[in-house]
This record gives sequence, C-alpha cells and structure tokens, in this order.
Amino acid sequence: MASDVEANAAAEAPEGKNWKRKGKHDKEKPWDEDPTIDRWTVEKFDPSWNEGGLLEVSSFSTLFPEYTEKYLQDAWPIVKGALKEFGVSCELNLVEGSMTVLTTRKTRDPYIILKARDLIKLLSRSVPAPQAIKVLNDEMNCDIIKIGSIIRNKERFVKRRERLLGPNLSTLKAIEILTGCYILVQGNTVAAMGTFKGLKQVRRVVEDCIKNIKHPVYHIKELLIKRELAKNPALATESWDRFLPNFKKKNVKQKKLNTKEKKQHTPFPPPQQPSKIDLELESGEYFMSDKKKSARKWQDKLDKQSEKSEEKKRKREAAFVPPKVRMSSCIFSVGFSFACVVTKSCYGFQENTQSTKTTGDNNGIADIAKSLKKKAKKLRNSEAQENVKIESYVASNEESHSKKKHKSSSM
Repeated sequence: MASDVEANAAAEAPEGKNWKRKGKHDKEKPWDEDPTIDRWTVEKFDPSWNEGGLLEVSSFSTLFPEYTEKYLQDAWPIVKGALKEFGVSCELNLVEGSMTVLTTRKTRDPYIILKARDLIKLLSRSVPAPQAIKVLNDEMNCDIIKIGSIIRNKERFVKRRERLLGPNLSTLKAIEILTGCYILVQGNTVAAMGTFKGLKQVRRVVEDCIKNIKHPVYHIKELLIKRELAKNPALATESWDRFLPNFKKKNVKQKKLNTKEKKQHTPFPPPQQPSKIDLELESGEYFMSDKKKSARKWQDKLDKQSEKSEEKKRKREAAFVPPKVRMSSCIFSVGFSFACVVTKSCYGFQENTQSTKTTGDNNGIADIAKSLKKKAKKLRNSEAQENVKIESYVASNEESHSKKKHKSSSM
C-alpha cells in the first residue's frame, strides 16, 4: 500500500522537480522561498522572548596565570559592569586564581552565559578587557587556537611563532586587516576575535604556519586576490582556483640514500666466541684465589690510572715546549773574553730536511767560522802590539820623570 501511495504521489508531482516524501511537519511554509529573507543574519535578542527567565543556574569558571592578577584586579569593575547589563554575575577569586560567571534571575538570554564563558577565557589569555568585552555582542565570536602541542622542538616552535608575527608585527597586522579579526599571540595559544568566516581563515593561517605547510605571506597574497575577486559579481558562481597562485615548496629535504655495503651471505654461522670462563682459563686467573684476583684487579686499575696521568701530564707539558729554532752561533773572545752570538731563527717557514740543503748549510757555517777565526787572530795581534807600545811609552815616561827628580835633588 505504501509503495502505491508513493508511486501515485511521484506521478502527480510536476516535471522538473525532485519529489520528496513529506511527513506531518514537512509542509511548505510561505517564507521558505521568500527572496527578501536573509537566513544568515543573526537577529538581536529581545528580552520579551523569554520573560520568565531561566529555571536553573549555569556557571563556568577558568583559571588565570599569576602575572595577570594585578591587571584583572584593576579591570574587574569594567568586566562586572558589562556583564551586569545582561543579568550575569561574576566573581574573581585571587586565592584560588580563578574567574567564575553565573546566571541570575535577571538573565533573559540563555546564550549569554556561553558568551560570558568566552569572555573570561580571553581575559585569562591576556586579552585587554575593553577588547574582550566586545565578544558579548551577537556578531562577535572568538576562537582560541592551541599551538604548543603541534610541534615538540622548542627552538622550531619559537622560530615559527616569530614567523607568524613578522618584523615589527607587520605580518600579524596584515592578517588582522584582511580577515577582520583581532589576533593575540600569547605563549602556547593564539586568541582570535571576529566573524565565523574570519576565524576560519585565521585558524588555517596559524596552523599552516606552525606545521610549516605554507608561509603566512603566501596566505596574505591569496586573501588579497580573493578580496579583489569578491568585488566582481560575475565571478560569484565560478571557481577561483585559476586565479589563485599555486605555491610549491622548494626547500624540501631529500632523503639520504643508504650507502651501506651488503655483506656476503654465508650459510655457516659465525664462530663461537670464547666465554668468560674460557678466557680466565687461558690467562690462569681461574685457578687464582679471590684475594689474588682482587689484588690483580687493583693493580690493573693503578696501571690504567698511571697511564692516564702520564698522558695528561704530557698534554700539559706540550703547551710549554719552546718552538724549534735553527741557529748558528759563533763565540769568539777579543781582548778580555768578548762574546758575539750570531743566531738565525726560522719562524714562519718549515725546515727542509733534504740532504743537499743540509750539506750546503754546514759548508756555509764552516766558512763563516773560519773567517771569524782569522778576524779574531788579527784583532788579538793588533791588540798585543798596542799593549806593547803602551807599556814602552809608560816605561819611557817613568824614566824621564825619575831623571828630572834626580836633577832637581842634586841642585
């Protein structure tokens, strides 16, 4: 019977329209196909719709960080006054560090308690009180995006969060202008306030930035293009994919190829390694007493310590070793053991150890030594002659002086 009724209803339905079985409450209304009605608009709540108020008390509470306590204490009268207009009470508990909102008998709008919950959430995320109060309006909504759990590496998280902010907050301001939302990046969360469409765009931009899918600048370019396309009514029913840029990542890390050499497969198992007892039998330690074993271990430990201490001492003394210097010194005595040292230092170049060069250097040093010896002999001879002349001069002067004295005494 039911199939016959459906068939008759389908036959009676006008051509070009999809027939739909209508139940008791699915009757056509006069406003279903009215073009003047905009079904997306949110009408402002009228208190006359709910004159009796609410039957039960609803409450929400949230904790706030300690560093916002002073600001909340100063701004709480403003928050309290804003909620009082809608018949909602609020409490600030400084002992527990919590904020609570409650409905009262004067509350008429049943949805306002959810708006009040969003208000205290925004205040706990360091949103200024004058800005957070705007969420109580019907056209304003909020979204708190948690970004702390998306990435584990702390350094990468900080870099990508700075990428979202941009130099001098320029990137964040551009996103705010294009989406029409208020955005605050605080710690591990991003608080946004605006329309549902704008909040959806903000969430996409933030998550793509933290996940390193797309840079915020590319999202800004897309939003600018979409804004210009929305001005053209001819493109309202067309796809905009052909106008939007297709950005591809160029810095994709390539997987490193495994260059491990494959070992030759052998059907035979590897030789069995000697056990601890076998090693003790080979060294003879198995037959030693416990006292001797402990003494031997102690001696091995001391030997290792001494080796390490010697190695450390060698490293310390290496810093005090003077640099290698090549020097040829010739010491000769002139008169009263005068010494002259001629040195040649070889800083800044490496010493060549070839046999031809070393022999040439030795011959040159021998020639220099011979010439210096000859000069020393000449100096000695000249000095001896000068000493002889001085002594004869002194002796002659003494004789003449003694003669003069003798003459004067005889006079």
